[in-house]
Amino acid sequence: MATSRPTPSALKRRFPPVKDLKELMKFEKPTLDITGRKLAKATSVWELRQIAKRRTPKAPFDYVDGAAENEISLHRARMAYRDLEFNPGVLRDVTDADLSTEIFGTEISMPVGLAPTGFTRMMQTEGEYAGSAAAADKGIPFCLSTMGTASLEDVATHAPDGDNWFQLYLWKDREASKDLVQRAWAAGYRNLIVTVDTAIAGARLRDTRNGFSIPPQLTWKTVLDASYRPAWWFNFLTTEQLSFASLSRSSGTVAELVNRMFDPALTFEDIDWIRDMWPGNLIAKGLQTVDDSRRVLDHGADGIILSNHGGRQLDRAPVPLHLLPKVREALGEDVTIGVDTGIMDGADIIAAVALGADFTLVGRAYMYGLMAGGQRGVARMLDILEEQATRTMRLCGVNSIDELTPDHVTATTSQAASGYWI
Repeated sequence: MATSRPTPSALKRRFPPVKDLKELMKFEKPTLDITGRKLAKATSVWELRQIAKRRTPKAPFDYVDGAAENEISLHRARMAYRDLEFNPGVLRDVTDADLSTEIFGTEISMPVGLAPTGFTRMMQTEGEYAGSAAAADKGIPFCLSTMGTASLEDVATHAPDGDNWFQLYLWKDREASKDLVQRAWAAGYRNLIVTVDTAIAGARLRDTRNGFSIPPQLTWKTVLDASYRPAWWFNFLTTEQLSFASLSRSSGTVAELVNRMFDPALTFEDIDWIRDMWPGNLIAKGLQTVDDSRRVLDHGADGIILSNHGGRQLDRAPVPLHLLPKVREALGEDVTIGVDTGIMDGADIIAAVALGADFTLVGRAYMYGLMAGGQRGVARMLDILEEQATRTMRLCGVNSIDELTPDHVTATTSQAASGYWI
């Protein structure tokens, strides 16, 4: 039989006092800055992606979002990070956790840089200007692509206080390549990335279906797609015509440009040639085996970036994160190793560093931020990654990047792989 108890005073019905209602009724202040409000509410790179998709026409969005053929490489790269389990240490004082580290003699605020991206101003008109400024403000590297839509000199002028790197695709026209390298040095770039995994263009099927090209072609389909994205088209039509700043205003699809201009005869001896004329740090990007990683160092590279080009070249390529521990073991602790592909969270950055990376590069995350809100969107993306990385590091019981080791992560097997196919 239930015992009868008096009703606690806290549960007795009453009319709410006005002062209590005032505490509860805290409405957002009205604002005309819709973009700023949406960016402030975004709590992950995935949410920035949702904003970006709403604001950007299908062809440029799919150029960023897609990968080669069946997009298996991209899916596996993302799953590699999701399948990691952290091994936290507890009862550590993590009051002063610090993400800063040093790369090629320069201190950066966290072990991440903005990867080189092509067609960038087509995604959002601020393009490389937004990326370089946001990176400089955050204190991290910005990498300008040969396929960029802002020139070496313009980016250097726009972000003179930034740690600006230049990424080189070696062309069939060696004199033109040499001129680019010399321009980069003259403009103040001191780190040169040579991408080595693009002998020919990968089969990016979304781009083929969308007829993606630079400049974009106006068809009934693209006009209809633009009808509910007026801000993008206003920016596109009222700013300088899009072109590849380093390609003498060449136009065409990505595959056409790559196959017409890039050199499929690139060999390790070409790394020697670049090494002889580049006085700064030389980084080879696109390494996907232990042996090739060793060989580029033998030919003069100062560091490497393990990458399968964001899954945009060879589908079913090796997963860079899986390759990382083997390469670190083979090359030793003194070689600078970067990694990209699949990074969408600050926790991914911490995992990569724990497994042996000195730094990471983000490409799609950068583009999602750019498409979501220009420079402010890129800055918000970097803030999100910083918050996530700092929180992950502290919850793992770690105060600095140097303290991270492979013991902090364990590989697991995902039970929901198909749910992450995005």
